[in-house]
Amino acid sequence: MDRHQIKMNEPTVSELFDLSGKTALLTGASGWLGRAFAEALAEAGATVVATSRDEQTAKDIAAKLPAPNGATHHGIALDQLDETSINVGFDAALAAAGHIDILINNGHGGNAEDHTTATADDFTAVLENATGYFLLARRLRDHVVERKASGSVVMIGSMYGQVASYPDAYEGVCAASPVSYHTLKGGLIHMTRHLAVYWAKDNVRVNCLSPGPFPGPKAPAEMVERLKTKSPMGRMGQPHELKGALIFLASEAGSYTTGQNLTIDGGWTAW
Repeated sequence: MDRHQIKMNEPTVSELFDLSGKTALLTGASGWLGRAFAEALAEAGATVVATSRDEQTAKDIAAKLPAPNGATHHGIALDQLDETSINVGFDAALAAAGHIDILINNGHGGNAEDHTTATADDFTAVLENATGYFLLARRLRDHVVERKASGSVVMIGSMYGQVASYPDAYEGVCAASPVSYHTLKGGLIHMTRHLAVYWAKDNVRVNCLSPGPFPGPKAPAEMVERLKTKSPMGRMGQPHELKGALIFLASEAGSYTTGQNLTIDGGWTAW
């Protein structure tokens, strides 16, 4: 087969990013970034199973998502900190949607206790998010293998899984960025690499999307202003600026990408 014949069989850019016919399970769909992730997946044509610890919240989010190809979205209760809830929620998602192709591990349960106040229980509670991410990823992997299909897992990491925070950004304003959060996010990045290597033969890609500074509306204004001075772009990120990266990792556009951590941080980690 010559290059011309191969070229005729290649998908177009729009086809590569098209998620029509795919189902994506998204945890933490009600969060500041979670809502943007849900919209991105729906806008790309996927059926979205939006989850939250509160079922009605999840259903409300699903009901508001666009459906350019007529997809029916679903809202499911799922708490990634509880193994029973993980399994019940995953089974409910399968019952509602029929199959799952994409998992976005975004849900986060945490606390604001920093290195000066965190107890052993506070610290361990945050790390339980990693356990939940792993259990959900394994459910997706097993489901995809059983179907003899392909799958994509996207962990949501953070720039704070790669670099330390600046003490002066928080001092006198609020608690320091929690050490447990940094530990969790660094661990998720390496979990991504580990699972990607083991699951490549199963046709399951595992990648991590690490946002930089994307403070929500409740973040202290003074802290946000201080953070801006640390960014080469001099500003914070907006949730929609993560949409393209998420769809790249979730779709066939990223079909040869696995075990990678994609950092979207306005240049923060480039200093």
